[in-house]
Amino acid sequence: MNQATPAPLVYITGASSGIGQALALRFHRAGWRLALVARRAADIEQWASDQSLPTEGVAVYGADVRQIESITGAGRACIARQGLPDVVIANAGISVGVDTADAADLEAIRATYETNNLGMAATFQPFVAAMGQRGSGRLVGIASVSGIRGLPGHGAYCASKAATISYCESLRGECRSQGVRVVTLCPGYIDTPLTRGNRYSMPFLMTAEAFAEQAFRAIEAGASYRVIPWQMGVVAKLLRVLPNALFDRVMAGRGRKRRQHE
Repeated sequence: MNQATPAPLVYITGASSGIGQALALRFHRAGWRLALVARRAADIEQWASDQSLPTEGVAVYGADVRQIESITGAGRACIARQGLPDVVIANAGISVGVDTADAADLEAIRATYETNNLGMAATFQPFVAAMGQRGSGRLVGIASVSGIRGLPGHGAYCASKAATISYCESLRGECRSQGVRVVTLCPGYIDTPLTRGNRYSMPFLMTAEAFAEQAFRAIEAGASYRVIPWQMGVVAKLLRVLPNALFDRVMAGRGRKRRQHE
């Protein structure tokens, strides 16, 4: 008798809160198995228990995306324990305001790049060759509309997300011939712990659950690039074409992201 084909598997970093948790729930409801990764593994385990997620369909891996051996080790452990994922979502990220005039903020810039950029590449690394040999898979990078144009006081995050967009575009070209799709998702303002302390207006703010629904559909479709919600994509394109002098005036009175000590 042939064994039943296992349910598809999704691997999600930054799964202890916000977008990561919302994506985990959306994939679970679609019948997927879950591989959930975060530094605070105990928090994920408690959350999974609170959500009554079946233990046989969920595995939790404690890892820090800033530590290459830690996060690549989690990927290898997932393959050994659950098999090669069908979808890998590099969602872990941090967002903090910075002031380049303050030397102390250089460490915040380093942490942002290590988490949002190096951490993404290290998340994907264990899976790229194996997915290419299989001839299928989706690598999903969570970027941001903030990567489309730089915002005052938010240089580290904007730069890191601009790098994410370019990195995923490069990776997409590298993986295309092997049947592996790279999906770049650019959230607008999502109601999560990362945004609740913002000191400026957040147009088209959406819940993490609403974002996860649209993201799930984009990933299933294998979209190469998607801004969610679409209205923020329009705003971002308009900002991109504004002359620098006008853009600078528009941004002059905008509130700034809280810095670490704030």
